Amino acid sequence: MIPPIASRFVAGETPATALEHVRSLNERDIKAIVNLLGEHYDSRSPAEADAAEYRTLVRDIANSRLDACISVKPSQIGLDLGDDVFRELLEEIVDEAAEHDVFVWIDMEDHTTTDVTLDAYESLAREYDGGVGVCVQANLKRTKADVERLADVPGKVRFVKGAYDEPAEVAYKDKAEVNRVYRELLEYAFEHFDGGVAIGSHDPEFIEYAIELHEEYGTDFEFQMLMGVREDAQDELAAECEMWQYVPYGGRWKSYFYRRMMERKENVLFAARAILGR
Repeated sequence: MIPPIASRFVAGETPATALEHVRSLNERDIKAIVNLLGEHYDSRSPAEADAAEYRTLVRDIANSRLDACISVKPSQIGLDLGDDVFRELLEEIVDEAAEHDVFVWIDMEDHTTTDVTLDAYESLAREYDGGVGVCVQANLKRTKADVERLADVPGKVRFVKGAYDEPAEVAYKDKAEVNRVYRELLEYAFEHFDGGVAIGSHDPEFIEYAIELHEEYGTDFEFQMLMGVREDAQDELAAECEMWQYVPYGGRWKSYFYRRMMERKENVLFAARAILGR
């Protein structure tokens, strides 16, 4: 059972608890991106099991008529076992999702996975005429070229700053430089994309900038934030914009919760207050 201290960031251990959280979000006009926690499997069995759970989750979302989609990590569905395993299991998930009109996001992991992830996204987005999205990371030096490549692909692109500790030869290490590139990527996307722009950021500066770009170019866009982070801002944005919350669930919650604690000092303070009962 997930302790209360972690339940702010993780929506339980089962699909049922995750979908109950989704239902509560929908009542607040917030949509949900549901993720089964898991990554970096070294055998095919758990990868196949997670892929099967995603297919079931797709059917549950459709049958429940919830405003939700799913998000999948490549290493969760076999990438560490080979590109062919990843592509096979991902296509099974996307095929099921397309049948039930449920959107599929493909998460981006470290820079060694970028090529195979983008190739899979582009191929499936064209085959299924949208219905698939992918994440790009502003801290990678290659991302501007990747975004230009994706401009005419009929899917969605989530723009984030990047959370992986990448080597300096492939990534910008200075925070100001990453912010500069992120701003440039957003401007390019709003100018050249035909909708499908997702702002994966909690930063008020870039939230305001995205709204300004939308007013200038009229491009369809959405905001995406994590469960448990700036939820007051999520409610405020949902009143005016399309707002999605990233909703993780599953038995592998401990490592995810630890990462959330380490990312922001506010999260550590929240955990400390919960432990002390204040």
